[in-house]
Amino acid sequence: MTITVSEQTLDELWQEANPTLQHADALDPLDVIQKYPSKLGKGFRRNIEYQEGIDITINDYQLHDNVIEKVDVHEHPIQCGFLLSGNYNVNNDEQVCSGLYWFCGSGFATGGLCEELRQQRISSINIHIAPELFQLYLAKSTECIPPELHHLFKQPHQQYFYRYGKVTPQMQIALQQILQCPYAGITKRLYLESKVMELVALMVEQEIEIQRGEHCRLVLKLDDVDRIHQAQTILQQRLDHPPSLIELARLVGLNDYTLKRGFRRVFGNTVFGYLHDYRLEQAQQLLGTGNLKVEEVARIVGYRDRSAFSKAFCRKFSMSPNDYRQAKRR
Repeated sequence: MTITVSEQTLDELWQEANPTLQHADALDPLDVIQKYPSKLGKGFRRNIEYQEGIDITINDYQLHDNVIEKVDVHEHPIQCGFLLSGNYNVNNDEQVCSGLYWFCGSGFATGGLCEELRQQRISSINIHIAPELFQLYLAKSTECIPPELHHLFKQPHQQYFYRYGKVTPQMQIALQQILQCPYAGITKRLYLESKVMELVALMVEQEIEIQRGEHCRLVLKLDDVDRIHQAQTILQQRLDHPPSLIELARLVGLNDYTLKRGFRRVFGNTVFGYLHDYRLEQAQQLLGTGNLKVEEVARIVGYRDRSAFSKAFCRKFSMSPNDYRQAKRR
């Protein structure tokens, strides 16, 4: 059995399961532990805010049934995440497995579906950092932020950067030290800060190496560029039912790695970042030149949810679809 829940519904279930705050550390009011909603599974979520703008979230739970969460469009902080056990699927085409990490920049996330499977232990650690605070940390270390890290800081209307990687033995040691922290109170906070900074340093080091070496590792042939342009055409033609990344790669005869990296090289955007922007640009044209209702335009460009469409449109163009439509009519 599979249960589908909205982000709002899931938040309400968390509140229902935890009517009062419980603290994992009696000496630390900012170390909060919550029971996983019993309607969905068993386990806990622990959130430690050790500085304004930086927090650690530790998840450890097991679901009764498969759960699909509908994630809304949202602003994204700098994030370092680590999946220690279990796996889940993102938008039906991206599987995140145990032993992987994700490194995310700031900007906005388009939302989507996240499916987690029942009867498996899901254990993860997430570190969230406010982008302005992360910039401050980097500025303390260097005179200016290295160009290899500029892509981590996007404007609120720009889609955020993310990538996956394999957790290294050095990362694994720091993660286990966070989970098994033997201290409490102020000592714990100092200890955790050192471990968080260690993990962030490892992420930054890898990111700089990857960005410096990326252009050397990926060589695009003329035929590859033609196929990437074919992928662009397919996305434009299938706004209402776009293929998954793997299906798109198969349709144009490339592997998914070459398509992902090559598409960014050719168009300066990810495959689905391009799709998102193109959808909204088409919606803008339809709203400005025709007599279609907002709901009809949303459906034409591939949005089934008017609210999600309105939020995305407003984020990109700084006005609602209705306001834009009325302004063009005047």
